[in-house]
Amino acid sequence: MATLERSGCPISLSLELVGDRWTLLIIRDLVFAGKRHFREFLQSDEGISSRTLAERLQTLQDEGIVTRSDDPTHALKAIYRLTEAGIDLLPVLVMLGAWGSKYRNADDKLARIADELAAGGEPALERMKERLRAEHLG
Repeated sequence: MATLERSGCPISLSLELVGDRWTLLIIRDLVFAGKRHFREFLQSDEGISSRTLAERLQTLQDEGIVTRSDDPTHALKAIYRLTEAGIDLLPVLVMLGAWGSKYRNADDKLARIADELAAGGEPALERMKERLRAEHLG
């Protein structure tokens, strides 16, 4: 899934990268579920296919949103981590979650998490970004 860059509009450019059905869900799983391995992403409730997952992860790597490294505990596994650009997508996820909590039939527990993060504003987002930096950037 290569980005096409049909225009210079920042919204269009962003949607060309993360506007498909799966990409933000993969980032969500990295941020909120602590998933790091290919098989873990496959186990998400939404049911992404292994081919689609592989394509999206490759695009995210190519675009500098995630990194991929060998897992020192298992020769056949890779570990995916967010870059600073990926971590900076946190406010997008939080606002989408808060909107979905308000206007869609969201799970109560998950909606509460989204609402609490959104209500915490910039300080809550910065605290979470710092935690993500420690987990993903080292």
